[in-house]
Amino acid sequence: MDRQIFKVEREDEGERLDSFLARKIDRYSRSYLQKLIDDNRAEVNNRPVKKNYRLGEGDIVTIDVPEPREIDLKPQSIQLDIVYEDSHLLVVNKPAGMVVHPAAGNYEGTLVNALLAHCDRLSQINGEYRPGIVHRIDKDTSGLLVVAKNEKTHRGLAGQLKEHSIKRIYIALVRGIVEEDRGTVDAPIGRHPVHRKKMWVVPGSSKNAVTHFKVLKRYPGYTLIEARLETGRTHQIRVHMAYIGHPLAGDPVYGKTDRTLEVEGQLLHAAVLGFIHPVTGEYMEFQAPLPVVFASILKKLSLM
Repeated sequence: MDRQIFKVEREDEGERLDSFLARKIDRYSRSYLQKLIDDNRAEVNNRPVKKNYRLGEGDIVTIDVPEPREIDLKPQSIQLDIVYEDSHLLVVNKPAGMVVHPAAGNYEGTLVNALLAHCDRLSQINGEYRPGIVHRIDKDTSGLLVVAKNEKTHRGLAGQLKEHSIKRIYIALVRGIVEEDRGTVDAPIGRHPVHRKKMWVVPGSSKNAVTHFKVLKRYPGYTLIEARLETGRTHQIRVHMAYIGHPLAGDPVYGKTDRTLEVEGQLLHAAVLGFIHPVTGEYMEFQAPLPVVFASILKKLSLM
């Protein structure tokens, strides 16, 4: 059993318990932490509380996380939004809230579980727990992913990723008003020097990271942007936008609790994906509309 204890600081006052824990222990999903809270494995000041409990300054939060168990990877009949499919690959529009592949705290209900039920064969290049997975997006990020059915396709797509030739455009809602109409964040990303489970802009041994953005619309207190990845580092858009003072709305790790919108998870959507088909040589480009929740929040903001 892994027992973790946190003291609530002034800047965390008023935050929900589940959101607070998701920021502090980001190796587990928020839904998994919510389950632990529901199972009375979390306490505030030595008493069980609900996941929506609002914390106060000085509260002592304790949570007991069970030891991870071996992953039993199995096919699951889960509906997929398949944008394109042929005998070599498929493009999936992943919903927010779905984890890409099994890991501690997320053993079932992942994209991989669904793919195993849908496909007869998937590439094994990334190992038995990540069959077919060429690239990932975060659990709470929605949008387009390409999945390889065989090793030749996988290697071809991975090569394009390495060369930064795959077109990836995201739509994001960030906090604050971005003054520039467009810009580029060129800042290396590596492990946070203090919070080792987070990424951050760290000069030196970090990896080069470049994000281009342009403003689509400005709302009261928020800005809708389009972000184009030149590189593909872990949490890149989330880190870069937080670094320039505009964290993504709803981001539990790199931002603060968003009481205005009451969203769970960052508002980030992989809207455009373009690549050269590794077998046919044809350039292919796909688009996915904003999820209903994301679109409804923009509508709410337009009325403010």
